[in-house]
Amino acid sequence: MAQIDTLFRYLIDNKGSDLHLSEGQVPKIRVHGAVVIVPDYAVLEGDSFRDLLGEICDPASFQKYLAGGDLDFAYEMDVHSRFRCNYLKQQNGLGAVFRIIPTEIASLESLGVPNVVKEFGHMRSGLVLVTGPTGSGKSTTLAALLDYININFNRHIITVEEPIEFVHRNKNSIITQREVPIQTPSFADGLRAALRQDADIVLVGEMRDLETISLALTAAETGLLVFGTLHTNNARKTVDRIIDVFPANQQSQVRTMLAASLRGVVAQLLCKRIDKPGRTAVHEIMFATPAVSAIIREGATQKLYDVITGGKSEGMQFMDESIWSKLREGMISPEEAYMKAIDKTRFKKFLPEHLAALGEASGESPMTH
Repeated sequence: MAQIDTLFRYLIDNKGSDLHLSEGQVPKIRVHGAVVIVPDYAVLEGDSFRDLLGEICDPASFQKYLAGGDLDFAYEMDVHSRFRCNYLKQQNGLGAVFRIIPTEIASLESLGVPNVVKEFGHMRSGLVLVTGPTGSGKSTTLAALLDYININFNRHIITVEEPIEFVHRNKNSIITQREVPIQTPSFADGLRAALRQDADIVLVGEMRDLETISLALTAAETGLLVFGTLHTNNARKTVDRIIDVFPANQQSQVRTMLAASLRGVVAQLLCKRIDKPGRTAVHEIMFATPAVSAIIREGATQKLYDVITGGKSEGMQFMDESIWSKLREGMISPEEAYMKAIDKTRFKKFLPEHLAALGEASGESPMTH
């Protein structure tokens, strides 16, 4: 048993999501969104801290980290406990953040993901984007969607991840999981290779650069169903982000490609609950209708708001509607709803007086669509 396992046990026993270790500080864990210290634990420092980190890591990778300063990998403590590990350097020395990865893949229903999201699993080609800030549960939602496909369809699914988080077992589909940079040098290389590996579906863990996004669009156009993630908060920002990655002289061509290949966007945020401990997910859902495709081609993404709010019958949902329903059900506080909302004016009237006044004093204006 590795020395660090005692900290992982504490994290699990206290229902935390992340363990934070920094040289010169005591260990901390994140529980339901708040960071708290691990009691009765000494300050992490010197050789003992370096040994603690080195014990669970491949020796060659650890030496590269000590020289270069960043490392991502996964660690399996036992069959029930798996962690995504990020090693970093900070002003006082070494540091690390560990995210617990459930070994059981949750269903879309148990995650509270709207049932209509299953429709993306029935598609045969195109690009589907699951978006949200870091720690918003994108990987968990995508894992649940892939598991739904794995149970219900006979497909070949290739995932390109850094690191591999959820481990999928073959059910009715074949799942090939590849880790960057161990089994493939980069997301772009893994995606390019998938075009020659008789894949039906490709999951790209992160679409963070022009080459990867360009290849994802090409793959989606040539008949693959491509799932990707982006760090954007809603459908409009997602479309804008993809187009803005490209040089100005290529953007009209990219708009045409995206209009043809985009099948939909699921944007996800986590809100702190007040009815019980924990967090609840809220979603914006956009399907690529002919109206959506025309808007993308025109570059008039500000019009997407009207299409999404008017597309309820097709399963579309604006983020603020999802937040509003959670507030109405008493699951989240008015403050949480206000902080996460896109159009804040709608939620301002539910805030305690002093908070509303504070918003005015800070000059905060409602975000425009």
